[in-house]
Amino acid sequence: MEAIPGRALAFIVCTALAALACLTPLPQVHAPWWPVGLLAALYAAGEPIARRRFGSTCHPLLLAGAFLLPPPAAALVPLPGALLCRVDQRPAGPRRVWRAAQSALAVWAAAAAHWSLGGRDAVVTPDFPYALVPAAVAVLAYCAVLTALDGGILVLAERVPPRRAWRGLFSRCLAPLAVHGLAGLMMAVLWRSPYGPVAALLVLFPMGVAWWVFAQYHRERAAHRATIRALVQAVDIKDGYTRGHSERVGQASMMIARELGMDARRTEVLRFAGILHDVGKLGVPTRLLRKDGPLTPEERRVIELHPEYGHEITRGIHFLGEARAAILHHHERLDGRGYPYGLVGRQIPECARVVAVADAFDAMTSTRSYSRARPVAAALAELRRCAGAQFDPRMVTALGRALDRHGWHPLVTADEASAAAPAAGRPAGAGEAAPGKPAVPPPSGRSGEAPRAGEPGPMPSAGEPTPAPPAGEPVPPGTPQDPAPDDTAPRTVPARAGRGDRSGTAR
Repeated sequence: MEAIPGRALAFIVCTALAALACLTPLPQVHAPWWPVGLLAALYAAGEPIARRRFGSTCHPLLLAGAFLLPPPAAALVPLPGALLCRVDQRPAGPRRVWRAAQSALAVWAAAAAHWSLGGRDAVVTPDFPYALVPAAVAVLAYCAVLTALDGGILVLAERVPPRRAWRGLFSRCLAPLAVHGLAGLMMAVLWRSPYGPVAALLVLFPMGVAWWVFAQYHRERAAHRATIRALVQAVDIKDGYTRGHSERVGQASMMIARELGMDARRTEVLRFAGILHDVGKLGVPTRLLRKDGPLTPEERRVIELHPEYGHEITRGIHFLGEARAAILHHHERLDGRGYPYGLVGRQIPECARVVAVADAFDAMTSTRSYSRARPVAAALAELRRCAGAQFDPRMVTALGRALDRHGWHPLVTADEASAAAPAAGRPAGAGEAAPGKPAVPPPSGRSGEAPRAGEPGPMPSAGEPTPAPPAGEPVPPGTPQDPAPDDTAPRTVPARAGRGDRSGTAR
């Protein structure tokens, strides 16, 4: 049983008292009660179906009541359905009271706004297009009350910060409620027409079809997210040292896309591309990903196949769209020294250029076993230094603008949080640096990563052996290396050397 905080219970009690106050004028209200009973019965019968099948509520019935009935009578319509509807979470009593009080207050506000503007006469006449004006105001009032109460309970029960609790809540609710308001207005007009209540109820059939389509869309999106999450978890299990890296790259890619003015659909595709950019690691032998010593040339060639493996793995996932091109080409460089195909400049797909910058930025601002995390400003400076040769300057500039506006607050998943538990108490999460402060590297861990974009490795103390570069990683510039078998000079690394998550390593 999940307890409800005391202040949230107090808020529920106050909301219930306000709803009761809206019902007190009922004895003085002269209204036919059979429409109240019919609408309340329909709502009580349809609400469980709407919540179970569509994850919504029967707003058209409630708004039709607001357009047809005086405010106190309209506030009665949602009470039976809200109080009797099944509640999955416990305690059920306060949750039922909350749902009933919230709906009653919202319907009362909508009816009061509608009747104060003469909406009842406009519905009876009917007076179009004026009837749309009080109906629109009623929908605005209905939406405002719902969002105000929803935000309040989020703050008090879930301890969500106030700014975040109400941010975008009204705008997200308004569009669907506007459609439901039109359906409710159609029901009210038909109810008052010679066709009567039976014709009014026929409006619910097309609304039911629309709900079903909308629910199918959300189920499809949920399936997409589950598919992506499964692939990311598989990569994290195989290469656990970079846990959370893929999701942070997805977040940075989304920030760049928004700054470039891309539409919501393409922004989401780029987020998918960032999350899945290293899925090709599933095709690379685990012994190479976890190898502590230097790779042979043959092993490097196997590592460099991971973008093509990722492209093949995602071939049948059609909703990814151009994200597959980003998976294939996120290791390409503008100067043509990248892989797998050595594309130059604009030959590299735009989405791949976005992911390359996001990938490099997260690697530089994350703590690895060989180096501390860089501050955001230092990482941006390195990206700007490499812009034009390795990274697209437009993408680097967009990332800089996005970080100036929003800062860098990488999301931590549940898996990451559990992995970071021993590091609790640090000013930043495990593997992350607080702004302007380098994170302390973990005491142990495999050398599984290499610095990004020219990032130097840690310099050993006098007499201390230099840690070996991780499997498949380029040797950081300026890091002393063991002599080659037939030479005492420092070993150099081919320009195209690199590991799965090392896209954009400056060399």
